[in-house]
Amino acid sequence: MSQAERPRVPVAVFAVLLGGVSGALHLGKLPPAVPALQASLGIGLVEAGFLLSLVQVASMTLGLIAGLAADTIGLRRSMLTGLVVLTVASLLGGLVGSGGSGAHAVQWLLVLRAVEGVGFLLTVMPGPGLIRALTPPGADKAALGLWGAYMPLGVAFALLVGPALIAWGGWPDWWWALSVVSAVAALWLRLAVPADRLRPAATGNAAGAWSSRLRATVGARALADRADLCRLLGPMDGRDRFSPCHLRRRGVPAGWNAVLTALAAAMNIVGNIAGGRWLQRGVAPERLLQWGFLTMALGGVAAFAQAGQGAEALSLPPVLRYVAVCAFSLGGGMVPATLFLLGVRFAPGPTTVSTTVGLMQQASSLGQFLAPPAVAWVAHRVGGWHWTWTATLACSLVGMAIARRLGRIRPAAEMA
Repeated sequence: MSQAERPRVPVAVFAVLLGGVSGALHLGKLPPAVPALQASLGIGLVEAGFLLSLVQVASMTLGLIAGLAADTIGLRRSMLTGLVVLTVASLLGGLVGSGGSGAHAVQWLLVLRAVEGVGFLLTVMPGPGLIRALTPPGADKAALGLWGAYMPLGVAFALLVGPALIAWGGWPDWWWALSVVSAVAALWLRLAVPADRLRPAATGNAAGAWSSRLRATVGARALADRADLCRLLGPMDGRDRFSPCHLRRRGVPAGWNAVLTALAAAMNIVGNIAGGRWLQRGVAPERLLQWGFLTMALGGVAAFAQAGQGAEALSLPPVLRYVAVCAFSLGGGMVPATLFLLGVRFAPGPTTVSTTVGLMQQASSLGQFLAPPAVAWVAHRVGGWHWTWTATLACSLVGMAIARRLGRIRPAAEMA
């Protein structure tokens, strides 16, 4: 098929993508605002940690339920509901910040952050299913590759723009600005995406429909492997190693801090889009997964490994370590793009796509929740952080092994 004959990604897909990016913006809006929150509300490190982790806890515990809900109420309706929840919660959060201080305001922020976690799940769970329904055959792989970039795109934008906007107008203005973004995304989605079709399951026994979809999704063998791979991505998440705090400890000037962090996150976006393009050109999904995990293994070892500790520690020069981190992020983007495609393709049925994505999201969040204490335990046992790269390497090797196993069962799953 020539370039001119290849199907194009519809405009409505970009409306869905904006909805996902809007959700990711709310997920990533808090880290740049922590210093301002501490200064204006006097929150401590523990409270800041809860504000940062509440969305992750929501994904870890409610991902599957949110996916079931999206499949039940309709994909477009679920994303619209999630965007409205994010809009209202962020608007109220800004009002809390502008109208009060102290413990009472912090309590309201914690509640609203939990509400934003639910809104985030309702927004992003229907994304792959909507894209599959909107995209013509032949363009679905590229479109799902674009969807795989929603998280790094939103987080990178938040890290790059958030500090400047907070310095200019305060953190409440940052909350209100993202509330406007969510409202615009909801409006575009409503205008561009056709209304949900009425499904037979919606008119029957709701409890029976939920339980049947849950059993079909959890019992699918190929999806179990997909969930295992998503769980592995948590310990392998290297974003903490090129976060603003880490770069600041390395002596990176504040002006370059946000740029380098956003650039490393942008490499994840490149990996997502490139993964979708390679899939569209016929590269086997299991091969692309192996490439991604191998790139992460090599980049992780080159970026984080060192011999010895303190001033005499031997490691690559800082510039090469940063390049290795970018390679790590690039490989990390190839894996989610492939998993989204396989999750949509191997969902037990058209009414379980969001449920399948919810299971994958829950597995990924579980890995990200357990990874920090696990890596800290390794650092404690060896007396420093210089051996924590072994966790990344181990997860990469396990991921490559699971990808090979998927290569053996994929033809049978596709025929089924």
